[in-house]
Amino acid sequence: MIDSLNRCAWVKADPLEIAYHDQEWGVPLHDDQRLFEFLILEGAQAGLSWSTILKKRENYRLAFAQFDPGIIANYDADKVEELMQNAGIVRNRRKIEATIINAQNFLEIQQKFGSFDYFLWQFVDEKPKKNHWRSLTEVPSTSPESDALSKALKRRGFKFVGSTICYALMQAVGMVNDHTTDCFCYRK
Repeated sequence: MIDSLNRCAWVKADPLEIAYHDQEWGVPLHDDQRLFEFLILEGAQAGLSWSTILKKRENYRLAFAQFDPGIIANYDADKVEELMQNAGIVRNRRKIEATIINAQNFLEIQQKFGSFDYFLWQFVDEKPKKNHWRSLTEVPSTSPESDALSKALKRRGFKFVGSTICYALMQAVGMVNDHTTDCFCYRK
C-alpha cells in the first residue's frame, strides 16, 4: 500500500525508491565509507537508471567488500575477471576498473586531507546548499560546485566523475537539498 505523502516527482511506486528517497537522498552524510559507496554507485549509474543501481546495491556491497576502499584498492586482474562474471552488478569492465582506481585515489585523499568527508564538503563550504525548486524540471544536472568537484577528482586520477555524476553524488549525500518544495522531505 502506498502512503499519501507528497514526494519528488522522480520517485516511482517502487518501495526501494520510496525508502531511498525518504531516508537517504539529500540527508547530509559524513561517513567516509558510505561516501565512497555513493561515489561508486553514482559512477556505476552512468548511462543507466538509478532504479537499476538501487536494485543491484546489495549485490554491489557483497561484490565490493561493503565498499571498503582499503580492500578494493588491492583488487587485481583476477578479481576484475571474477567481477565481470557477476550478474548482480553492472558488468562494465571500465566501471569495475574505475572502482579500483577510485579506491586507491580515495585512500590518498584520506591520507592527505584526514578524511574524504572533509575534502568533499569543502565544495559547499561544509554546509548543505538548500535549493528551492518547485518542479523537477527546474533541478539542474550540474552546478559550479559539481564542476569544481569533478575537476578536482579528475586531477587526482578518479574515473567516472564528470560534473553530472558529481552533482548526483552531491544530491545523494545531502550536500545540496534538491527535494522540490512540495515534497515532504524538503523541510527535513
